[in-house]
Amino acid sequence: MELDPLLLSRLQFAFVVSFHAIFPVFSIGLASYLAVLNGLFYRTGNPAWERLAVFWAKVFAVVFAMGVVSGIVMSFQFGTNWSNFSFAASNFLGPLLSYEVVTAFFLEATFLGVLLFGRKRVPQGVHLFASIMVALGTFISAFWILAANSWMQTPVGTELIDGRFHVTSWSEAIFNPSFPYRFAHMVLASFLTGGFVVAGVSAWYLLIGRDVEANRKAFSMCLWLLLVLAPTQAVVGDFHGLNTLEHQPTKVAAMEGNWETQTHTPLLLFAWPDKEAQENLVEFGIPGLASLILTHDIAGEVPGLSEVPPSEQPPVWLVFWSFRLMVALGVAMIAVALAGLWLRVKGRLYDQRGFLQLMRLMSVSPFLAVLAGWFVTEVGRAPWLVYGVMDQAEALTPSLSGWMALTTLVGYIAVYAVVFWAGFYYLTRVVRQGMLPDLEPHDDEVERPARPLSAAHVPFEDAANQPGRS
Repeated sequence: MELDPLLLSRLQFAFVVSFHAIFPVFSIGLASYLAVLNGLFYRTGNPAWERLAVFWAKVFAVVFAMGVVSGIVMSFQFGTNWSNFSFAASNFLGPLLSYEVVTAFFLEATFLGVLLFGRKRVPQGVHLFASIMVALGTFISAFWILAANSWMQTPVGTELIDGRFHVTSWSEAIFNPSFPYRFAHMVLASFLTGGFVVAGVSAWYLLIGRDVEANRKAFSMCLWLLLVLAPTQAVVGDFHGLNTLEHQPTKVAAMEGNWETQTHTPLLLFAWPDKEAQENLVEFGIPGLASLILTHDIAGEVPGLSEVPPSEQPPVWLVFWSFRLMVALGVAMIAVALAGLWLRVKGRLYDQRGFLQLMRLMSVSPFLAVLAGWFVTEVGRAPWLVYGVMDQAEALTPSLSGWMALTTLVGYIAVYAVVFWAGFYYLTRVVRQGMLPDLEPHDDEVERPARPLSAAHVPFEDAANQPGRS
């Protein structure tokens, strides 16, 4: 049986990056939340903030570890499955990945131990500083990774000479046209992910009546965050879409299911794209709305997939429906945030059991939205690996066979299944255990008691009354 190494390598990378993506997007948001909690405890001394910080630090440790493990495996694939690309892009991607390790990973590793194990061993101010440094490290890591990925989407600042990319401008290559929008979009997605997960867990604790004071604080804080960030993400997403229309019009055409370049383009709510027929077999939409959204003019022109040959078109069906899933989840997030505001005004935010159950369910929505967004970004770029310059077939390892790719794919699926099960099992145990009761005062908060006197130092009349003495 003939196996296609290109298809299997694409499936393998898609599986690994999908597994990996859910952990950094959570850890970035959670690291910032921990910094806020530690700051509030440092400022107020309220033990509720400390209990929340200790609990979510346990969750962060597991999520961070799983992200590191899955990320290492993902980077290996550049050498095993995509060696032509690694060779061609080494002048640019090599330094960027090194910068990520030196500036971000080392920073996180240095202060992570203090954050997780130094609460009672260092002064509060040092512990707070460590939590801020860990949060900063996650942002720096995201900066370099998204700079590299954005360059693959909008390659500038480099020149392809004899099969290798040579950097002509580091500033242009790093701060490429799509980078600001992608970075902002991902950071907001990380905050939304952390907010919805914390809100969902807090809602569950409120339903069962555990540590009500602390979880009310966490629940309220997260809903204020979601009320601001969910609509903001929609605005940033609109700007991101306009940027994509400018630099990757074929991807936008696939997102909209639009085959022919036209004005008054409808926004398709439902369609069944058929790449072979180069048309939608079934479609239902709102006339002119896609033109209005994408060009801010109801008569604006939207490019069609027919502008490029079928061999340069992405898998339209997957891009089309992934985009709609992402948008639908974004709308649901905004609706939930507004519902929380209405309940807050009515004074029923903490006792409306239906809403608390809804927040539990919504805790998985940001992960689904992130995966859908990554599918749109990466699958929509196909067949290009470096957009418009190097396609996926050119980037593949020449000696890679179909059976080799299949073997590693099956191996990764098996290993990751075990890793995910173990991580999920431990996280479940942590959540079920809940928060610790009021913790012991910090070493720099309490005056140490005087050392007890030995019998030799006790006055005679007191020593005579000591238990066990005649």
